Amino acid sequence: MLLTISTTHAPATELGYLLHKRPGRFQSFDLSFGRAHVFYPEAAEDRCAACLLLDVDPVGMVRGRRPQSFLLSQYVNDRPYVASSLLSVAIARVFGSAMQGRSKERPELATTPIPLSARIDVLPVRAGEPFLHEVFEPLGYEVEAMRHPLDAQFPEWGESPYYSVTVRKATTLSELLTHLYVLIPVFDNQKHYFIGEDELEKLMAKGEGWLARHPKKEAIARRYLKFQPSLYRAALARLVQEEAPAEAADDERPADRREAALEKPLSLNEQRLGAVLAALRSSGARRILDLGCGEGKLVRELMKERQFEEIVGLDVSMRSLEIAAQRLKLERLPERQAERVKLLHGSLTYRDGRLKGFDAAAVVEVIEHLDAPRLAAFERVVFEFARPQTIVLTTPNREYNVMWETLPAGRFRHTDHRFEWTREEFAEWATRIGERRGYQVRRLPVGAEHEHVGPPTQMGVFTRE
Repeated sequence: MLLTISTTHAPATELGYLLHKRPGRFQSFDLSFGRAHVFYPEAAEDRCAACLLLDVDPVGMVRGRRPQSFLLSQYVNDRPYVASSLLSVAIARVFGSAMQGRSKERPELATTPIPLSARIDVLPVRAGEPFLHEVFEPLGYEVEAMRHPLDAQFPEWGESPYYSVTVRKATTLSELLTHLYVLIPVFDNQKHYFIGEDELEKLMAKGEGWLARHPKKEAIARRYLKFQPSLYRAALARLVQEEAPAEAADDERPADRREAALEKPLSLNEQRLGAVLAALRSSGARRILDLGCGEGKLVRELMKERQFEEIVGLDVSMRSLEIAAQRLKLERLPERQAERVKLLHGSLTYRDGRLKGFDAAAVVEVIEHLDAPRLAAFERVVFEFARPQTIVLTTPNREYNVMWETLPAGRFRHTDHRFEWTREEFAEWATRIGERRGYQVRRLPVGAEHEHVGPPTQMGVFTRE
């Protein structure tokens, strides 16, 4: 398998400084599954190209292993010829310093975007060519793909899943190598090593800063982790957490502060918490879930009520949970009081056995942060699997946004909102969920209600039939 990296940056031969490999030398490196060779077929001032050639020994890869049964495919396969996780290992081993962005001779160049091109011969794109574009193009790459026939002498056999792929972008060499390291194994369905927690941590480390924002992050994580559900769910939960805006220095996100400032004249947050508390009290519930508890504002109010014997807050953000624990002073509470409260790290888009058996759940200003696929998953997690007797849910009323002069037309109240529903849209969703999941629904206004645009917040109280 062959990877060719080239640049037209002038002088182009400085690519050697970035790769830590001299253009005039042919170098070889021993790997557990074969040998890697680095050479420069082209090294001029206006263009330079470096090749990473991987010579894989398919027999050596299985030598010494205990065979479950004799499989010819262990010895006769496409591993020596197509880019796969083997190439990612070679990139990390041979170009490790370049991937980390280190260059003693040209440190400023290592952090400067330059025109780079990477050609992969040959890449197995088993999910089809559209998937190839969906993976690379959101990262800003221009993609060129040439599909190979199964056999040029027998065109009637059809096309193969193998492509020669070139991606181009003005970027740093470190970013290019990191993207290749993560994405090349995504196109192949096989891995030559055990997939465990170590691979999850590698994905999180190499995907930091870009994977959480990628529209195909779920497919990338699933395929990188070889479709292992537990690892995939853990990866997605952490990516969702990373996708959220970073906390400001005073432990409150700027977007949260803007939303709070917008709603402050109405004391809307206090009215919202008060309405949720009243609904929970009237339900007679004793064991309460606060789903998407954030920094623990509702949990703090729940703790003041003796009626609630067990209070569990769950959030996808570890940072928010840390802040909640500090603000609630959980470590200083008397033992009996501390036993009432528990904070859990988890995602509302994955089935979680810890959420079963509760009398009621509060979901305060959470669903509008979920995009459509996650909203569908949330519906099943809460209304089908957790299935408490009562669910109290609030969400913004989009129609009311015109009442705030400081909110530009067409903008949501929070930069992380994926949608904001009108009263009619919320009514349709609540009715549909209630009918499908066996809940009766009451819709209530929260905040001062305007005769034309309604209340600023709308609340649904779902009671299991």
